[in-house]
Amino acid sequence: MELKRISGTTKSSVTSHLAESIAGAMTIRAFQEGDRFFMKNVNLIDANASSDFHSFSANEWLIQRLEIPCAVVLSLSALAMTLLPFGASASGFIGMALSYGLSLNLFLIAAIQYQCVVANLMVSVERLEQYMHIPSEAPEIIEDNRPAHGWPSVGGHKIGIVGRTGSGKTTLISALFRLVEPSEGQIIIDDLDISTIGLHDLRSRLGIIPQEPTLFSGSIRYNLDPLSEHNDYEIWELREAVQEKEEGLNSLVVQDGSNWSVGQRQLICLGRALLKRSRILVLDEATASIDNTTDSIIQRTIRTEFSDCTVITVAHRIPTVMDCTMVLGISDGKLIEYDEPSKLINKEGSLFGQLVNEYWSRSSHDDTY
Repeated sequence: MELKRISGTTKSSVTSHLAESIAGAMTIRAFQEGDRFFMKNVNLIDANASSDFHSFSANEWLIQRLEIPCAVVLSLSALAMTLLPFGASASGFIGMALSYGLSLNLFLIAAIQYQCVVANLMVSVERLEQYMHIPSEAPEIIEDNRPAHGWPSVGGHKIGIVGRTGSGKTTLISALFRLVEPSEGQIIIDDLDISTIGLHDLRSRLGIIPQEPTLFSGSIRYNLDPLSEHNDYEIWELREAVQEKEEGLNSLVVQDGSNWSVGQRQLICLGRALLKRSRILVLDEATASIDNTTDSIIQRTIRTEFSDCTVITVAHRIPTVMDCTMVLGISDGKLIEYDEPSKLINKEGSLFGQLVNEYWSRSSHDDTY
């Protein structure tokens, strides 16, 4: 059972690494890390094959130990029939004896196979039980503490979050949506501690455009309005992109939206946020993987349609946050600075100022080539 458990665990690592490698193939090639991922995949396969080899060896060891007594019994029986003076024996008795020996051998092999099946089943049950006892998220709705109908009701600030890789920008957004629960402190929106309300009440009031747009298998209309809360007249933000398709709002979207470009997928997510009309919109590096033209469309739409909303932008391109009213700098999970962009640029030792200088220096270097 322990070998089966190890085999199942290592096999999960192989499949997970393979799926991650396929999803990030472009990034792996861009950074020329193909050899490292290939060697990691080979090592994971070796680990899985090692447990399979030991499991096979254990089965062969057991089969050998069980077949030896069978062979000894059959050999002694045949020797006794040959040497001892039992007289003439009926051929039926001899055939029955041989059949009995073969049946015993087959029975032992079947017992071993049954044991393997039982071991696999028990390991599967153990893993299922393990998943069943994973702590679940907080309740979706807390009846005794539900936010007001128009919560959050105040908006208007445009806040840019900047920081180097691994500084904690995405973790901050995860805490805002309570994908991770804060160990201490509070997050308060319109005088309401978000940790005291249900997850559905919180997440349904916030809008987000992620870096990797999430689309579902179905139609454009279904992806824009999964709950069918709006009529076709209200769904107009993507009219130019939709008109490129013959079927309009009924145009097909395959799983993950692979039949649409990255820019079109982000526009669909933008249209989804527009229909939702949340007072708080989060852009988690939403324009990091799209061209400048689509980036301009998204930024222009956000400035006009979300003028009375709070927009929190996790910045990848520095020009994206230059229009923000405030910039928040994070380093090693701690707040370093929070001020207007123009003031931070001119402030000596400012993290935002360093990032701006590095961005323009890199841009001018690229233009040289």
